[in-house]
Amino acid sequence: MKKGLFAFLTIVFFNSGTFAQTNQTLKIYDINTPVESRSVSAENPTGEPGSGGKAVNEDIGPGRKGAPNRAIPAGETVVLFDIKQAGTIRHIWMTAPFLNYDWLKIKSPERLKLLRSTIIRAYWDGQEHPSIECPLGDFMGFAHSKAVSYQSAVHSVGERVALNFWLPMPFTKSAKITITNESNIEFNLFYQIDYTINDQHDADVGRLHVHFRRENPTTKKVDFEIMPKRTGKGRFLGAVVGVRTLNPRWWGEGEIKFYMDGDTDYPTICGTGSEDWICLSYGMQNTTFQYHGCSLNFRSDNRVEVTDDETGELVELRREYISMYRWHIPDPMYWKKECRITIQQIGCCYYERDDDWSAAAFWYEPIPSAPLPELASKEERVKDLDELLIGEK
Repeated sequence: MKKGLFAFLTIVFFNSGTFAQTNQTLKIYDINTPVESRSVSAENPTGEPGSGGKAVNEDIGPGRKGAPNRAIPAGETVVLFDIKQAGTIRHIWMTAPFLNYDWLKIKSPERLKLLRSTIIRAYWDGQEHPSIECPLGDFMGFAHSKAVSYQSAVHSVGERVALNFWLPMPFTKSAKITITNESNIEFNLFYQIDYTINDQHDADVGRLHVHFRRENPTTKKVDFEIMPKRTGKGRFLGAVVGVRTLNPRWWGEGEIKFYMDGDTDYPTICGTGSEDWICLSYGMQNTTFQYHGCSLNFRSDNRVEVTDDETGELVELRREYISMYRWHIPDPMYWKKECRITIQQIGCCYYERDDDWSAAAFWYEPIPSAPLPELASKEERVKDLDELLIGEK
């Protein structure tokens, strides 16, 4: 009986989000390891031993909550993490006044867009161009700058915009993470970046890459690109995808396509529909799971007049805003020479349509790696979000 119970608990643990949110090469009970734990925050910006909590609080003295956060001035870039040795980032936690809370003296529509106008970048092992370049909100698990509370294997989001990221990020010589505030308001960022040092990584270990793009609107009969073409070997982890509908009726008949290792006109892996790729069915439901789901499925009460892509007639539309995700962790997507990932825009049943799509794609590949495509401007990233964020028509 005890043996059976142990086996059952082992299965539960290794199939839970807890396992997904740890480095799978480490045994949870192994204490005989050269790996050491460190953390960077505003209270210890270098992560060095014995260097935390040194800042002075004028009211209650040294070492007493002297630097709980860091100012991120408007229009500036701040270095949050700059470590020069081998290691692995294990977890990132962040929060800030990203909402117009009652206690804020200044309330601004710009504040609600901070999660799209603020950019996180990461540089691995001295490479000059970033391997991660993404709006903070999309990197942290949701589209449209609209944070809602949910948990997956990669993210957990608190109802007051507590942001957690759990994918391991290895590096062999150095790692640097920056935050760029492209808005016109300053904000204070609370953050904790937990990492280990002395990790034994191969020189060609996969470094995390993240790229964001948005097409508003997409082009009919041209598939939306989730991950740009990458050459060499790698592994696709998944994506956070946003859709803002520009046409009535069901938008998600489009199929995802994985072009890899010599594919030209047709892909090796082809899905059956947008909601099917995120492991839902028969439309979109507001449900979240460890490796797949939809965290936002909002339909506006506002009515706008649009030209129907299928009939050409003028019709009333209540726009839908969707944020969905899919993580290929237990079902890995490897490539050996090259890979590019796209998804179609097809309505039911069946016609070509255009909508507003965005995607933050996550994958591992070694460095040196090619630069990411150019990031969309702030204006392009935040355009047409007022209806969702502020309630304006």
